[in-house]
Amino acid sequence: MPRPRSLTDDQLVTAALAVVDRDGLAALTMRTVARELGVATMGLYRYVADRQALEVLVVEYVYGSVDLVLPPTGWQDRLRVLLDRVRVAVARHPAVVPLVLRHRQAARASLRLIEAMLEVLTDGGHEGVDRVLAQRTLIGYLLGFLQSEHSAALSGPGTIVLSELSADEYPLLARTASDARAVPPDEEFRRGLDIVLRGLTTS
Repeated sequence: MPRPRSLTDDQLVTAALAVVDRDGLAALTMRTVARELGVATMGLYRYVADRQALEVLVVEYVYGSVDLVLPPTGWQDRLRVLLDRVRVAVARHPAVVPLVLRHRQAARASLRLIEAMLEVLTDGGHEGVDRVLAQRTLIGYLLGFLQSEHSAALSGPGTIVLSELSADEYPLLARTASDARAVPPDEEFRRGLDIVLRGLTTS
């Protein structure tokens, strides 16, 4: 007779996120999560097959925390709300950004999110290949922004270095980087998404 489960998926995810939030993504291993849970490393294999399975559980949790019930507004506004909710959910655990990219097609919560996005695009009149390209463009913007926000934020040292370049040699780059230092992440995300949505509206 198999031994009863004593750990839940929620406990596994909580332990995995505790490791990642405290020590970074590179620290996520079966051994560190087992230690966090106070169990033997080999015992953890009763619940998850390997580190990749742990990663998928984490991504499932992050995407699953996104509320997919959208306000009864226009399709562009619903997309703004939906994508911003994803951004906020990921921001709670910024070290998991690479996992959100890597396992977005393996987690069922991610598939439900994509389905919700496609429903909104369909309401906006997007069908066939047009809907394919619209959805891919939005996902590309979202995932690219997440990477930039948590790896190369406008407020980060890279922007400072660029803003101090020689204005004679790099006049536009230096000026643009200087302007960028004043842009908060919320504004960067919102205005960038507005640019994308304007393109989808006129396509």
